[in-house]
Amino acid sequence: MCISEIGTLMTQSFSIIIRPSTLLRFHAALVKRKYQKLYSTHGGNKPGPKGPSRDVINAIVEIKHRNPRFGCHRTAQQINLAFGLDLNKDTVRRILAAHYKPEPGGGPSWLTALGHAKDSLWSIDLFRTGSISLKAHWIMVVLDQHTRRIIGFGVCAGDVDGRRLCRMFNEATRNQGWPRHVSSDNDPLFQYHRWKSNLRVLKIEEVKSLPHVPMSHPFVERLIGSVRRELLDQSFFWTAEDLEKKLKAYQQYYNESRCHSSREGAPPVGIASNKVADLDQYRWEMHCRGLFRLPTAA
Repeated sequence: MCISEIGTLMTQSFSIIIRPSTLLRFHAALVKRKYQKLYSTHGGNKPGPKGPSRDVINAIVEIKHRNPRFGCHRTAQQINLAFGLDLNKDTVRRILAAHYKPEPGGGPSWLTALGHAKDSLWSIDLFRTGSISLKAHWIMVVLDQHTRRIIGFGVCAGDVDGRRLCRMFNEATRNQGWPRHVSSDNDPLFQYHRWKSNLRVLKIEEVKSLPHVPMSHPFVERLIGSVRRELLDQSFFWTAEDLEKKLKAYQQYYNESRCHSSREGAPPVGIASNKVADLDQYRWEMHCRGLFRLPTAA
């Protein structure tokens, strides 16, 4: 057998053992390994920036477990408010992506669901919701536009007329000083003669938003969405009195504990009394009968 024949046989055997696709995959694996060595945070003599401590990670994961509806921005604000840190939403997102696994069947438990059985311009609006027996209830919400503080809620079961509208406003603003202006939309309910007379007696000037443009009344519209998502969609109520109690508890949580983007992560009131918690020693405080659980100083 000549040398050329031997070379041909060896080439054929080699082509049978190693295919071109195998070489390509092997080359791709080498390239990937090369860049892993170059840019991996493990190994090398130059350490990267130090990330959050284990205590911070545990606190972030725990607040997400207890409040699954909180987003990364909201979680970062609540952690910064409780512990005096300066985390951003991207850091929280990376931590949750690596350490948080959502529990199946999110939302409040049945125990939680069944256990619910100050300023110159105020914004006012009305919205409707239904009880567990499907009876319609109207809710008036009054918001201080400067501080984003909830002044109060007024509740009415059934239809609303001028007399009931004035009563709801008086209930929502009880024990509060009167503003110079109130902002309302063009709902026909705010056209009642009794309503306008009531404002004249109180020397309050009414400012109307643009017709059919909800964005011209943004703060109170957003508040209504928050009340629906965070409270009414998560709990039942039986009567108007039961609804008033739940709204009162939500008002306290919203004003004193809930962080707000427009106030740089601070609640509307009560920030001066908030103590910075220690990551080694803190407790979880329940709000609205367990709907919200926030870390606080022990």
